[in-house]
Formats: sequence, C-alpha cells, structure tokens
Amino acid sequence: MTEKIPYLRVGTTYYKTIEKPLISGDKISILVRWNRETIISDHGKIYVSKVPKYDSFCCIPSHLNYEQIIDGFYNMYNEIPYQPIEEYINTEALKEKIPFSLNFMEHIFSEQIELGLDYIKILFEKPTQMLPILCLVSKEKSTGKSTFIKWLKSIFGLNMTYIKGDSFSSQFNSDWTSMLLVAIDEVFFDKKEITERLKYLSTTNKDKMEAKGKDREEVDFFAKFILCSNNEDNFIQIDENEIRFWILKVKPIKTENTDFLNHLIAEIPYLLRYLIERPFHSHKKTRMWFSASEIRTKALQKLVWKNNNQLESKILELFYEFFDSREELEIHVVPQDVLNMLNKMFKPYFWTRNDIRKLLKEIWKLEPQTNGLAYIRYDIDYAGIFYQNNSIGRYYTIKKDFILEKYVDLLN
Repeated sequence: MTEKIPYLRVGTTYYKTIEKPLISGDKISILVRWNRETIISDHGKIYVSKVPKYDSFCCIPSHLNYEQIIDGFYNMYNEIPYQPIEEYINTEALKEKIPFSLNFMEHIFSEQIELGLDYIKILFEKPTQMLPILCLVSKEKSTGKSTFIKWLKSIFGLNMTYIKGDSFSSQFNSDWTSMLLVAIDEVFFDKKEITERLKYLSTTNKDKMEAKGKDREEVDFFAKFILCSNNEDNFIQIDENEIRFWILKVKPIKTENTDFLNHLIAEIPYLLRYLIERPFHSHKKTRMWFSASEIRTKALQKLVWKNNNQLESKILELFYEFFDSREELEIHVVPQDVLNMLNKMFKPYFWTRNDIRKLLKEIWKLEPQTNGLAYIRYDIDYAGIFYQNNSIGRYYTIKKDFILEKYVDLLN
C-alpha cells in the first residue's frame, strides 16, 4: 500500500495539508507552511526525500475537470466540496429533487430567476467568465441575504471568501485575489475611488497581489463580487449610465425555517446536475455575459436616481416629511425657505437658492407668483418640528398630490 504523504515542497518551501475541523462537524483541507527540520524530527531524513516537489504555484479554476497538479505546478484553486450526481436525470425530474433551491432562487431573484440560475450555472461551468457585480440590498431584516452567501460558500467551498467593506480598501489583498467569489458584507462605499476600483476589478483578468512582507505579484484575476447592504439608497456611488451592477432588493422571508440552509446544502449534488442539464436561458451579449437591459432593476434605477439627484432627493424627503406630519394639501415656499429647512433637516450642503430655484422651475415646471404676496412661511426647528409664521414673497405652490403621485415610490 502506497504511503500517503501529507507534505509537499513548492519551490524551496515546505507545506503540510491538514484537515481543519469546522463548527458544523465537517473538515476542510488547507495548506499551511511547515518546517523541514520539523518533518525530519517527526519522520526522519529519508522521509523528506519522499515529499512531492513542485516548481511553483498556479491558480487554474475548474469544477468539472479539476486537477490538483498541472505541468509540475501545484494548483491553489480548490476542488469544490460537492460533485454533481453521476446518474442522468432529466431536468423536470431534477426540479422535484431541488424544491428548496428553486424556491430560494425565486425569492432572491424574483422574476429574474432564470437569469439568476444562469448566473450560478456560469459560476459553476465557466468560472473565468466575467459577471456583473451582484448587489443584495434591503432595509428589512430576515431577508435571506446572509443565507444566500452561506449557500454559495457551501457550493464553492474554499474558492469563496467574505471580507468587510473596510478590508476592500486595504492594499493587502492576498487573501482574496485567487478566489472565485468575494462577498462583501455591510457595504457602504461613500468614496468614488472605491467604486472605480470595484468596477475595474470586475472587468479585468489581471491584478497585483500584495501580501504583508512580500513583493507585489501580477496574477490572473477572475473573482466575482457580491455586495450585501442594509442601505438601499446610497451604499455605493454609481453613475447614471452604469452597466456593471445587478442590484436586487430582497424581500423579508415570511416564515422562518431554522433548517433551511441544511435543506439547501443537502440538495447541492442534485442542483449541480440540474445546472449541467439545464440549457442557458440567456446568451452571452457583453463581456459580462448579461446585457444592461437584462439586469436593469427598479432597485438600480432608484440607487442611480438617488446618487445623481441628491438635491431633488433631499427636497422630496423634506416635503414628504412635511405632508406626512401635517394635514396641509399644499405648501407655499420661496427658495430661501427650502434652503433653510434643508440645512436643518440634513447636514449642510453647498447648494444655493439658485440651485433650488432652477429645480423648481426647470425640473418641476413650477412658476412663482408674479408679485410678492403674503403667505404662511414654514420652517423647521432642530428637533425636526415644522412651525409657521407670516412672510411676503414670490412664492411657489407645491401640492401634496404632486409629491405623492410622482415620487413616493422613490422615497420608500
């Protein structure tokens, strides 16, 4: 019987493959550095000569035809934990084997479930294919965002990692540059340069890997990003013509099932076979596979609108709050009134009366009174309470129905 040697030498450095126990009771194989003298101390000098030797590391992703050793190089990409069932079953019969998986995909992707299944199929069958940045957002709790990430982690194993939003801006990236999937939780990227870096990484096939105490090294890059955020309105700064983000608003799960993730994991071998047998619903139309129109969602439109119309957004929130707290059907304002209330309700911005006047006239198509007339002027105190006094001016009239009918869906 051939002796199984858990050690290997890559270049001039020794490593040991160890089985690391998990909370779930399972184990995963990981590679850790090992000292040559320790190997000799434990097994003797002759044993060291038996240790397999490889020229260097490589990272070649594959799930259907995985190879650990490729032309004398040790593949750092990991074999996935589960394999598709070997027996052939037609897709309709396979659907009956994966009810939890299909229901969950429908919950996450809603009417875009077929595109969602294509997304998972591409990850499984075409791991180097570029894909849009998938963003799961929701203000509510218990939506399944975390379960979706854990489920993908169960499918792709050590080829997926989690990082915090602040870790993404760090110069050290060796822990995720060779991954298939990088999930970033609690996302709030308020700097444009972070968005630009994310966009660059989502469409490049090369990147510089940097670890502490080591020189930067150019590596193949094929990671896909998944962002999760409780902030639907401005978790990231994106432009009006952005096509790289697929933003999904995830609804709360009505009935909680504490064993739901275990059911999903149990179905993985059948799910993988289903993905193989299921033909693609979409066809590759762009370098990120999906076209902009296919992945354009209301959540994306809302985010873009909020990002690029901040003054209008804040004024709408102001008037929405006003009509929600008072019985009025309309309000009379001059631009200075609006500016005063904005600066008290929100942190001060660099907007001017002219910016507000331009919005009222050119965007909202409102006209002021031709002459200065008496009107009830509203202001807001620092406790957020609206109060009134008398004033004179060429005021604009803003009706409650105008705010509710045209913009309420963007504010909620």
